[in-house]
Amino acid sequence: MKTSITDVAAEAGVSTATVSRVFSHPERVSEKTQQKVLDAAKKLNFYISRSAAVLKSGQTKRIALLVGSAQIDWFTGLIIEGLNHVFRDARYDLVLYPITTLDERREFFDTLPLRGNVDAVIVSSFAISPDEVSRLQEAHMPVVGINVLDTTGFTASVSIDDFEGTALGLHYLAQLGHQHIAFCYENFGEGLHFSSTSRLDGFVQACEREGITYSLIHFSPDDAVFDAVYSALSAPEHAGATALFFHRDYTALAFCVRFREMGMRIPAELSVLGYDNSIFADVVGLSTIKQRPREMAIQAAEKTLRLLEGDESAATHDVAPVQLIVRSTTGAPRE
Repeated sequence: MKTSITDVAAEAGVSTATVSRVFSHPERVSEKTQQKVLDAAKKLNFYISRSAAVLKSGQTKRIALLVGSAQIDWFTGLIIEGLNHVFRDARYDLVLYPITTLDERREFFDTLPLRGNVDAVIVSSFAISPDEVSRLQEAHMPVVGINVLDTTGFTASVSIDDFEGTALGLHYLAQLGHQHIAFCYENFGEGLHFSSTSRLDGFVQACEREGITYSLIHFSPDDAVFDAVYSALSAPEHAGATALFFHRDYTALAFCVRFREMGMRIPAELSVLGYDNSIFADVVGLSTIKQRPREMAIQAAEKTLRLLEGDESAATHDVAPVQLIVRSTTGAPRE
C-alpha cells in the first residue's frame, strides 16, 4: 500500500499540516522539524506528487528566463547561477528560453498566456515591445528585467547604467591623455535590442562632453574580431586612434591575444579597454568596466518571489553599480 501523508506525520510525531508545510513552504518550519519529517518520509519511501502540489497551490513553481542567445556565455552563466541560488531554496524551477530569432520570439509571446506553464518571466539583457508586454499582462504574471534596455512594461528590474559605465571609461582614457578613441562594437542587426547597445550612445555623448575625437568600428558576430578591427584602423577616420574601447570583454580579449601574437605591445602601441570584467579579463590583464551579473540576478530573483507573494513594494526599478578596473592594457598614448 502506498504511504500517505498521515503515515509520515505519525512516524515523525507531527501533524499532517506540518508535513504539508515542510514540502510546500519549508521556510515556515524549523530546521529541526523539517529534518524529522524528511527522515520519516525517506524511511517510508514517501514522495509528494509535483502535479498534485501544483493543482493545490495554483502555481506551476516554474520561472521562465528569456535570453537572447542559444549559447551560455559568461554573463548568462552567472545570471543562471544567481537566479538558482534563490529559486532553488524556494522550490522553484528555472526554465531557460533562448530567443535568437524573430520567429522564436513571436512564438513565445503568442503562446505563453495560453500555456500558462510558468509563474513569472525574467528577461535578460534585451527589450520587449509594447505588444509583447500586453501579451504577458494577459497572463497576469510578474515580468522582471535584468539589464534591460527599456523598463517600460516590466513589473520590476535590476540594471546597470551603461551611460555611466561608458562615461567612466571614457573619462579615464581622457585623463591618460588619449584624444582620439575608437569604440568597437558588434552590430547585431534587427530583431533583439540588447541593453549593451546603449553603451554606444553613452560613448558618443561622453566624447562630445569631454571634447574627445572619436570614431566607431562595428563588425558582425560572425566576423573575426581582430581582422575586422585591425583592418579598420588603417582607414583615415580611425588612423589617429590611440585607444580602443570595446563594448564587451569578449571581443576585447580576442583582439588583445591576437595583437600580442603579432609581436605588438599593449598599451605601448595601443590601449585597450573592455566592458564587463568577465572571465579571463584578469588573466589577460584587461582594463575594464566591472558589472556584477550574479548579484543582479539574486536581487531580481528576490524581487520575483516577493511579487509572487503579492508584495507590491518589490515593483521597483533599481540601478546596480559599475566600477572601473584598471589593469595592464591601458596607459598613456604613444608619442
